[in-house]
Amino acid sequence: MNKRFNRFKTLSVVLCMLILASCTNSATNTGTGSQTASSVSSENSSKNAIKITSNMLTYDKDDYYSEWKSQNPNYIKLNGTGASLTGSGATVNGSKVTITAAGVYAISGKLDNGQIIVDVKDKGVVRLILNGVEINCTDNAPIYVKNAGKTIVSLQEGTQNTITDGSKYVLSDSTSDEPSAAIFSKDNLTVNGAGKLIVRASYKDGIASKDDMKITGGSINITSVDDGLVGRDMVLVKEGNISIEAGGDGVKATNDTDTSKGFVALEGGAFNIKTGTDGIQAETSVLITGGKFTITTGGGSANAPVKVSDMGRRPMDDNTTASTTNEAEKESKKAIKATSDITISGGTISIDSFDDAVHSNNSVNITGGDISITSGDDGIHADSSIAIKDGKINITKSYEGIESTNIHMSGGETHVVSSDDGVNVSGGNDGSSVNGRPGQNDFSAAENSNLVISGGYISVDSSGDGLDSNGSIIMTDGTAVVNGPTANNNAALDYNGTFEMSGGFLIAAGSAGMSEAPSEKSTQYSINMYYTNMQQAGTLVNLKDSNGNTVATFAPKKEYQSVVISSPALKKEATYTLNTGGTSTGSATDGLYNGGVYQGGTKVVDFTIANSVTWLSETGVTAKKSFNPGGPNDRGFGGKGGRPDRAMP
Repeated sequence: MNKRFNRFKTLSVVLCMLILASCTNSATNTGTGSQTASSVSSENSSKNAIKITSNMLTYDKDDYYSEWKSQNPNYIKLNGTGASLTGSGATVNGSKVTITAAGVYAISGKLDNGQIIVDVKDKGVVRLILNGVEINCTDNAPIYVKNAGKTIVSLQEGTQNTITDGSKYVLSDSTSDEPSAAIFSKDNLTVNGAGKLIVRASYKDGIASKDDMKITGGSINITSVDDGLVGRDMVLVKEGNISIEAGGDGVKATNDTDTSKGFVALEGGAFNIKTGTDGIQAETSVLITGGKFTITTGGGSANAPVKVSDMGRRPMDDNTTASTTNEAEKESKKAIKATSDITISGGTISIDSFDDAVHSNNSVNITGGDISITSGDDGIHADSSIAIKDGKINITKSYEGIESTNIHMSGGETHVVSSDDGVNVSGGNDGSSVNGRPGQNDFSAAENSNLVISGGYISVDSSGDGLDSNGSIIMTDGTAVVNGPTANNNAALDYNGTFEMSGGFLIAAGSAGMSEAPSEKSTQYSINMYYTNMQQAGTLVNLKDSNGNTVATFAPKKEYQSVVISSPALKKEATYTLNTGGTSTGSATDGLYNGGVYQGGTKVVDFTIANSVTWLSETGVTAKKSFNPGGPNDRGFGGKGGRPDRAMP
């Protein structure tokens, strides 16, 4: 949505704003604020931002499963209301078993309303072998680690182990909220092995550690009324098959006082996460390098309120609409969320989120992976910057597809479907300025906000603006295909500063009312074709040179009245023919044909390129003229106002 327009109450206000817009555009088109792609940072960082590096992902030898029978184990046999001990290092008091010494403890059997407590004063390493256990405790944590240097829970292959708590805990210290999980550790906790662990948490969390949480194996199934898997300082997962159904967050790191901690790093495994609030949440950063993920938050995108844009104003805040403001919808229900940085370099990720699918208060960096998104809000959002360098991204449903202050796309394959803007350089974070969208009443260019396309493939299918920047757009390489809006208060291309086109291939179709092309200062040539009448969806646009070679064949997905084409094949003083209709024997992706033969179309216009941008109508080359929409699809200002700097032959 063009964020530079608001609902005006009187005609005088409209006219004043239009004059301001015209003056502003004239100033910005002088190029005084232009930048090259190399001068634009793809990763703006706040002072508290951290990136997770390999030296932060450390595993000790005992974090991995090893054969335990040769390690002089102690055996604890649960028998319903009590237990028997073979060995040493533990005491049994009724249905309560307390481990007081470091060592290996093999536990089997069933315990009704009892506990396994680890209380090792010298902070040694305790290994609990769950060898077919069923432990239930109605008023406290069934497994409670009070003191230990590290506790390792090993899941014996071929066994099923079930841990169940009650809905209300009786705590020894009423001022403390510990323990708060069915398996709770005040120190480092590791889960490994090849067996199965079922956790049913009716009080709060499923598995929680007040220090590091690490998982290197096992099949883990958590059902919790609050959070599923929690580590204070970090959550590291190397392998495992993890299923979480949580009323709160799914996987969570909670340390918000130390910026070098509070992160989540997932290197492998399979995750099936269904949550009431966030799926994966870190107080600092999230790193995903591998694994398979299915994440559903808040019941999915189908449960999200439909966002109704109002002349560029995003209603209320991230989680409300103009007609809905209840507290439940203000809860964060994002799929992957971090305060500092989110980096995805691998893995297969499928997201269906009530709220943003991928959200960072600072930066998002995607260097690999296969990401599929349906979202009730933004597909990918970062307050400072988004860098897409590789991988596959398929956003099939979103309000705004990709949004940040700076966006740099240098590789990969990205597809976006959005009910508002497709790719949006917004100039600020979600919570600032009017109605949660910065710059909405500001007609000037955001000087340090840029959309840079220097490689890769990007396809946008938007109901709002296609490629939209409150600052500038810079394209040096890659391919950009835009199936833009049909309403005249939006455009396939929209920018406040300049659009410098020096390389790559761009084709953008949409409405004509606010149509823009790359800036005149571009070094690569472009055309902007305006049709007197709206063209039907799927009607081919074909551009050929004087030798009959096809520059582009495109079938827009929606009806259109304007088409912009920029290609390295366009040369100054060369003659071209624009055709309409017909067929092509080539293969089409997002409406853009590759190869094949174009035939059966009708010539619309012949023209010769003289300037960096050639403005066309059915009658030939024309000058860039003022925007004065009005027509059946115009939803802006009653057909009698708008941006005077917008082209309309």
